[in-house]
Amino acid sequence: MTPTLVRQHLPHAGSAPRVDLCARARDWSEIQERMLVPLYEAVYERLEAGPGTRLLGLGCGSGLALVMAASRGAAVTGVESSSSERLALARQRLLPEAWGTRARADTRLVDGSPDDLAAAADAGTRAETAAYTLVTAFEPIGCLAGDAEGLGEMLAAATPLAERGAPVVLAGWGPPERCATSSVLRVATKLADPLRSTGSWRPALRDDLEEVAQRAGLKPDGSGRVACPFGYADVDSAVRGLLSTGLFDSAIAATDQVQVDKELTEALHPYLRPDGTVWMPNVFRYLIARVP
Repeated sequence: MTPTLVRQHLPHAGSAPRVDLCARARDWSEIQERMLVPLYEAVYERLEAGPGTRLLGLGCGSGLALVMAASRGAAVTGVESSSSERLALARQRLLPEAWGTRARADTRLVDGSPDDLAAAADAGTRAETAAYTLVTAFEPIGCLAGDAEGLGEMLAAATPLAERGAPVVLAGWGPPERCATSSVLRVATKLADPLRSTGSWRPALRDDLEEVAQRAGLKPDGSGRVACPFGYADVDSAVRGLLSTGLFDSAIAATDQVQVDKELTEALHPYLRPDGTVWMPNVFRYLIARVP
């Protein structure tokens, strides 16, 4: 649920909540990020990602989607501007020289935006050979007010780096009635008032992805829906995982961590199973658009 499951935009109003960003990043990579694996798999399978694929992952976070693409033989590049802590974990996964193993020469990670790719290119790399054949933005939009605008800016910088006709994949939350987690995320909006603006949760809209693609000058070329249930070992893991998305930062700033933890735990109660696990069915959308 990238950035995010959206990028971790902090609220513009009020003070930013005091959180341990390193712990948040670990919770994201160890608990929450895996919830979107079915989405990653569906996209890679449909687009036949593999050897010969040059993938640019926007908002790559801690890198799980890139690891999955690399395991298929793709050359991967990831950019991450909202969480240096997540990117540090991605480096451990994909560039593990410090851990005694060799990284692939065609793997790159950049702390910043697509605009920074040229500056971060290895010596001797020619720009004309670096065109990407697939661009992904897997952090689902349509859940956080203002998230579509941030994605549009990244796409504007990324699409000139891709080949003509290359697929660009955008992801978003499915209809609220198909996403059990929507009822839990409403806690964020309720507690965040009066800070409800950019950084607040909102229900996903039907045409969120199409509107972003249109503004970026991309041509829609298919879409799909994927079931991505959120399953947790216990309520504590569920709370930590959901907090790691950053969706509750406005609520924490408006109230306090204890209040948010309490109300989030109560909201999870309907999804608590007899064995103590938490299970919330969700559906996510993806849109395939093409670089003109």
